Parts: sequence; structure tokens; C-alpha cells
Amino acid sequence: MAPPAGQIRPAKYLGAFVLIVVALYSLVFFTGDGKATPKLGIDLQGGTRVTLTARAPDGQTPTDQALNQARELIETRVNGLGVSGAEVVRDGTNLVITVPGTDSEGAKRLGQTAKLNFRKVIGSPQPNAPEPAPTTAPTTSGSAAPTTTTAPPAGSETASAPTTTAQGRPAPALEQQPTDTATPPATTTPSAPTEPQVDCRKVFNGEYSAKTEDAIKESRTCRQDPALTTLDAQTVSQALAAFTCPKKDPLLGNDDPALPLLTCDQKNEFKYVLAPVFPAKDAQVKDDDFSLYSRLTGEDVANAISGTDPQGAGFVVDLTFKGEGGEKWGKFTSANVSQQVAVVLDTQVVSAPNINEPILGGNTQISGQFSQKDAEGLANVLKYGSLPLSFEASEAETVSATLGLASLKAGLIAGGIGLALVFVYCLFYYRLLGVLTILSLALSGVVVYAVLVLLGRWIGFTLDLAGIAGFIVAIGITADSFVVFFERLKDEMREGRSFRSATPRAWVRSRRTILSADAVSFLASAILYVIAVGQVKGFAFTLGMSTVLDLVVVFLVTHPLVAMVSKSKSLSNPKLSGLGGAAAAGAGSRTAVPAGKTAAKEV
Repeated sequence: MAPPAGQIRPAKYLGAFVLIVVALYSLVFFTGDGKATPKLGIDLQGGTRVTLTARAPDGQTPTDQALNQARELIETRVNGLGVSGAEVVRDGTNLVITVPGTDSEGAKRLGQTAKLNFRKVIGSPQPNAPEPAPTTAPTTSGSAAPTTTTAPPAGSETASAPTTTAQGRPAPALEQQPTDTATPPATTTPSAPTEPQVDCRKVFNGEYSAKTEDAIKESRTCRQDPALTTLDAQTVSQALAAFTCPKKDPLLGNDDPALPLLTCDQKNEFKYVLAPVFPAKDAQVKDDDFSLYSRLTGEDVANAISGTDPQGAGFVVDLTFKGEGGEKWGKFTSANVSQQVAVVLDTQVVSAPNINEPILGGNTQISGQFSQKDAEGLANVLKYGSLPLSFEASEAETVSATLGLASLKAGLIAGGIGLALVFVYCLFYYRLLGVLTILSLALSGVVVYAVLVLLGRWIGFTLDLAGIAGFIVAIGITADSFVVFFERLKDEMREGRSFRSATPRAWVRSRRTILSADAVSFLASAILYVIAVGQVKGFAFTLGMSTVLDLVVVFLVTHPLVAMVSKSKSLSNPKLSGLGGAAAAGAGSRTAVPAGKTAAKEV
């Protein structure tokens, strides 16, 4: 049988609170790194700063719109919930990222363009074995690797440039190299002046121009020649043998998806020739032809989630395609069974699995030699989309704490003084009920600390000085809930009820007020969180979180403890509980009523 309204079984509620605390600290000590230490913000522990310089392929200054869009996307990647404490600031045409901690590689990854493409692999990948220094050994046109030759002397047979696209050559662009051969016959019509020819031999050896836009143009000319898709297997193999993976790829994030691509994997261990993602605009290709073109990019991805590899050790990224993207993936895999497909992120191959069977249903998986952090980072950048610009990251530099541990100490001292004043007031005014207030606040702090540690692991929450201020303000909100309950309890006792009978009635009536007050506080925090930026978001987040935890403590700890005290003869003594004045006023009201009735009869 359920107890009357306001009557509760205190042990049941206190037991539920103990289970919550045990569950929270089990997650703290037995998940993640097992350390019960919250993450601190930049202002308290310092961080890592990386400057991203925009790389415009055409050499033009990036537009304000593109830079602002890139800044917003990077901020979303690093600070999706607004509580990680990271900063992304635009400085002219650069973006400056500052993140808490010392993860320099993680900070650099934030500037990843994250242009995801799916390309069919042409031929067989080859290991990246850097070629020795160029020699002068003569070669036969169309069969030798260009990296092992030097420019032939003027008038040699091998230096002639054919006028048609020949099959079987190492790299089509190599035929267009400048030579010292004689000028064409006078019968040809003079052509307009052209730009200097690109030396693809240097490009294949990893030698690029110093200017970014020139280096990107050279890479596209030599490594994205449209004729790469028409080469036979032997010539593809020769082109791969001639190519050396560059240590610093200028094409990174700037490849044209409508052209084939000669590139390497992320660790520069293997080299690939890849088909275009889309057919060229002037190509005579049917819309339903997926034999060469996947027509799939990161824009077709609806969601990306990292997880452990179900088929072995390591981590993977699970992709969910949008409706049309799922259809494209199904058609492409159906048309290329037993072929390799490369998952290309920013021009580099992440993985290149074999297609064993058609993959229908709109889902796929990116596997590779990922660590947990790598998989989480990749899923994060794919989830939020690619940047409108490509960036080059500077070397990471360590940033000292802007406020430092002294400020943290000052904040903690301020919080301690505030708590002490609340404790003194509660003990002086409420006595035993004040002790219950102090105990409730202490237990609230235990829960808040565990939640802080877990949020730091799960969503990257970092505690900064603004967050500490939010917790200090929340102390007042929590104490206010106790005051509302206790004052309502006094009102019930002034009406002549005992401590025991007044407790359930006071709880029922004060509960509405407590819920309304906390709802207003939480609503204000939510609005501030939505409209605020920077560290103010952290303040709003901690204030709102503390308000919710306040309800947990009041309902599961404070009310049950007061109910237990009210049922104890020794603890419910008015002098000890601090309710002596209310009890005396209640006794006076009970004796005043009969006297009033007697006087009325005599009249």
C-alpha cells in the first residue's frame, strides 16, 4: 500500500542516491584513463596553439565568407557543445586555434579540410620505395620510369613529343616536357604564347615550386592527367614506380574530383592511381554508369561514428549515407565486385578495401590502422563537413595559462568562503536542519565532481574560471531550495502541527516552489548557453548542470533526511532542531482556540 501524500520511505530514496554515486564513481575509476581528475581550461592549465594559413590554389586572397565559414566549422569540430574551452580566432587570412592541453597533433588535425571522396583503384598499389638519385642511363620512350632519366640531348629520338596520346607511356604529362628539339615545320600555324611547361620529372621526385599556387598547379598537371584512366596495367605500374610520395604534399585537399589522381596513403607507405569521382562535364557517360565513377563524396555522408573493429583489433569509423548516397554506393559496389575502392581524405588514401559483394543499405565502414583518438578525430571531421579552404598548419607552440593556478586557487578560496558563510548561517538559524543542509551540499559536491570528470572524457568539457563561477552561484540556488523547504516546515508548525506531521505537508507545498525556481534558473542558463560565446557558454553550462543536480540532492537526500529526523524522538527536539520558535507559536495557537470558544459561550 502506497504511503499518504508527502509520506515517504527515506531508506528507499537514500539507497537510490547511494546507487547513483556508486555508478558515477565506477565510471570514473573503471573507464577511460581511470583518473579522477577533471580537465582544466586554457586559462588554468595552458594549452597548444596552431596557426592555420589558407592555401588558395589560384593564388588569390581567400574571401571573408570562406574564412568565416572555415572558422565556424573548425570551432564546431573542436567545440561542438561549446564547453571544451577551445578558441578559434581569425587573424587576417589566418586562423589561430588554441586548445587545452598538449595535444599538438590533435590541434593540427582540426585544420584538416576533410574532403572525403570514394575513388576506384586503377591497377595495383605499389610500396613507396624512394628512387635513388637520377642517372643518365638511356631509356626507351613509353617504357621507362621518368624518375631514372635526365633530359635527353637535343635532337635525340626519345625527346620527340608525339601529337597524339600514346598508350603505354609512364605518365602522359611527361610527353609535354620542354626540350631542345628543333622547331616545328614552318607550315604549322603559330600558336599563342603559352605558360611555361611543368617538369613532371621533378614533380614525380617530390620537387615543387616554392609558391603554393604554383606547386598546386604542378601537382594537378602531372598527377591528375586525364589520360591516367586510359593507361594499360603495365604503364600504370611504371607510372607508380616512377612516382615518389612527397613528404609535404602541396595537393593536399586541393585535388579535382573530376580528374584521376596519383597519390599515396596517409603514412606514405603505398602509391595509388585512382579513378575520378565524377565524369568530366563534357564526357559522354551515362548517368547510371558506375563502372569507373563512384560519384560519392563526403556530402553524401549523413553521420560518422567511431568504434572498435568487430573483426579484429583496432578502431574503425562507421558511415551512414544519406538516401541518395546509399543508392550510389550500392550501384558502385555492384558494378565493381572484386575491385578495390579507395577512401580518400584530403587527397590521401585512408583505406582501400576490396569489394567482395554489393553493399546495399546505405552504410559502410572505413578501416585502417587507427588509434582510438584517430578514429574519433576522423569521425568528428566527417560528421561536421569539409572546409571551404585548405590550410597549412604551423608548428604547434605551447601557451602558458592565461590566468594560472593562482587564479584557480583564488576562485577556490572564494568558493570556500561562500560555503563557509552559508554553513555558519545555516547552523546559527537552523541548527540541526543546518547540519542537514551542510551534509546535502557536501553530497551534491561529490556528485558534481564525478559528473565533471565524466563530461571531460565524454564531451571534452573543460573546467575554467567561468565554470567555477557557475558552481559558486549554484551553491546559492541549492541552499535556496533548502530554505524554501525549511521555512514551509516552520509555517506548518506555527499552525499547530508537530514536527512529524508538518514534514510531509511542508514537502508537498514547498516542492512546487522548488521545481518552479529551479525551472526558471535552468531556463535562464539554457538561453544564456544558446546566445553566448566563448567562456560564457561554460558558465551557463555549469550553472544549468548544477541546477539539475540540485533537484537530485533535494529529492533524494534532503527530504529523506528531514523525514528521518522528524520520526526520531531525540533528534526532533525543538531546541535541537532549530524549530523551537515555530513549535512554541504552534502550541500558543492550539491553546488560543479553546479559550475563544469559552468566551463566546459566556456572552
